Amino acid sequence: MRKIRYQVACSLDGYIAGHNDEYDWIVADPDIDFEALYDQFDTLLMGRRTFGVAGAELPPGMKTFVFSRSLHPADHPGVTIVSGQAKETVDHLRAQQGKDIWLFGGGELFRSLLELGCVDTVEPAVIPVVLGSGRPFLPSPAIRRRLSLTESRIYEKSGIVLLKYDVVPGET
Repeated sequence: MRKIRYQVACSLDGYIAGHNDEYDWIVADPDIDFEALYDQFDTLLMGRRTFGVAGAELPPGMKTFVFSRSLHPADHPGVTIVSGQAKETVDHLRAQQGKDIWLFGGGELFRSLLELGCVDTVEPAVIPVVLGSGRPFLPSPAIRRRLSLTESRIYEKSGIVLLKYDVVPGET
């Protein structure tokens, strides 16, 4: 079964976007192989806000599912708008053949899918910056989930710390 992986950049103080949805604080590191990163996935899941900010800059060649109650499918060809039945949609995607599925930004979508038991890994790339405010990594109210560290890497040139945790099923 394919995994749902929440892989996202976040500030040291736990924000995935700045106060005005900006992400200019996310630094690049020459040692990060983005081609290899993108090659792990063939499907993106994102919320409406993330789609609004990153829609034109999506990684090419991936099926994109945007979870929104306000967007109209006819206005967004090339992506699938999901307005309800999130668990059923995700379960259907997980059962299909293919690569892993990237939960691409979207703290609120992360919170919803985590509550539904639909997130397999949490993979923050911690950027060495403190924003003070913005879009939280996991907005309140959220449920508690136990995580198990499976991997970590420090990118010396930028100071980025990449962490990978498995979500421990059934544990809070």
